[in-house]
Order: sequence, then structure tokens, then C-alpha cells
Amino acid sequence: MDIDKRVRRTKKALQNSLLILMEEKDFQDITITDIVTTADYNRGTFYKHYKYKEDLLNEIIEDVIVGLKESYREPYNDKETFEVSSLSSSAIRIFDHVEQNSKFYQIIIRSNALPGFQEKFIQALKELALEDLTDLHPNPEVNPDLHASYQSYAILGMIIDWVNGGLKHPSSYMAGQLVEILKIEPMKTTFKTKYVPPIVPPDL
Repeated sequence: MDIDKRVRRTKKALQNSLLILMEEKDFQDITITDIVTTADYNRGTFYKHYKYKEDLLNEIIEDVIVGLKESYREPYNDKETFEVSSLSSSAIRIFDHVEQNSKFYQIIIRSNALPGFQEKFIQALKELALEDLTDLHPNPEVNPDLHASYQSYAILGMIIDWVNGGLKHPSSYMAGQLVEILKIEPMKTTFKTKYVPPIVPPDL
């Protein structure tokens, strides 16, 4: 367990180092020496965990996507039905996720350093909406895929505006605004959920 904690701590330090450097220069101009120097490690430590700097960046992205999905599912986790009309702002966690990963989101939104990430963001939310929720819209004429795209881009738009504004509002305010917006949306207010969260064994 101590080894696992040490590995996680080392990886987190290397991730933070890369993000700090990406605020200053383009990714292609960052070297492994830059990364380990900023993190106060040596190259040998880097190569224990990664082969290339791209591996480190991909791990950051994967971790963010996992966190994004978990935060999106929070309002309907462990529920058979999900009623928008009874949704509270405290149940919305996606803005908490962005706030906790603010350095990453500021980099990819303000500098467009990772142009492919926004598409990954949208795809992740679309997949969740289509896979986890049924009866997404009462009108059979509405294309579910397009409706999921509409919702995903709307959330991304709020996040982009929030980040570009310097995250001046707390995440709780953003969650509250999303709730109020959903209340005026002409959409079905109750969804059936298909998502079953995995069973996580307790820490030993």
C-alpha cells in the first residue's frame, strides 16, 4: 500500500509538472528533462512510469475523462428514475470536477493546446446520455443522437464561458444556474436510467 501511495504521489507530481509547463510553452517544445526538473525528480524516475511524454499526457486526459463521467452520473447514480424537476444543485458535480481540474481545463480551453480534447469531452457526455438514459425525449421525431449532442455542447459551452471568465463564480453557482436552465427547457422531466455503478471493494 505504501508503494502504491508513493507511485500515485510521483505520478501526480509529474502530471502537475507537465501542466505547469504547458501554461508556459507548447507541448511539443517540452522535454522530459523539463518535466522532471520542474517536478524535482530525475529522468530515471520518469522512465519507471512512462516511456514518452505523450504517455504522461494521455494518462492526464484519461484521468480527467474518468472524473468527468463520474461527475456527470452523480445526479442519477443508484436511481431507477431521474426527475429533472426535483434535481437539486447540490447533486450536480460536473462543475466541481472542472474546478478540481481547473489548471487542465484552463490550458485546453484558453490556449487550445489539445484541440482533440473538446471532441473527447463531447463524445464522453453523448455516450453517457445515450447509454445511461432512456426515454430521453417525449417526441419520437427528435433524433436521440442529435439531442444528446445538443445537451453535451450546452454543458461544454457553460464550462468554456466559466473558464474564460476566470472561474469567478463558485461551482455551486454554476450548478444552480444549470438547474434553473433545465427547468425552463421544453423537455421531458423524467428519465429512466440504465447505468449500474460498479461495486467498489472497501479499502483494506
